[in-house]
Amino acid sequence: MTVRREAFLDQVKERGEYDTLPEAERAARVVLALLGAHLVGQVRAQLAARLPEGFALILLNPLQSAEPLSPERFVRATAAWIEGATEQTAAWDVSAVLSTVADAVGDDLLKEVLLQLPAGYDLLFGRPQPT
Repeated sequence: MTVRREAFLDQVKERGEYDTLPEAERAARVVLALLGAHLVGQVRAQLAARLPEGFALILLNPLQSAEPLSPERFVRATAAWIEGATEQTAAWDVSAVLSTVADAVGDDLLKEVLLQLPAGYDLLFGRPQPT
């Protein structure tokens, strides 16, 4: 089931402790564009199908990445794309967006997503996996 745009952004806004919805939307757009570069095939399509349409399109038309980014490099890339962000604020942005995504997609699909990502992304999604 697809999450409504307003509900998705409200959740990101609350988790990121943003003052405004446009701040939450900016974080969601950047994080999902970077995430989309790391996912392929059915997993990316299934994830997109569970997100609000505008965010699904961002995920399906991602920023380009030459190689999979480690979680640390993913946070640094997020910081580079958000004006005025630091690595600390970008980590907060990533956590707010990806934990909201994790809630929207459920455990089964999240496991499939994590299989396509380098080790350590489970923490960015707020879902530590047993090692």
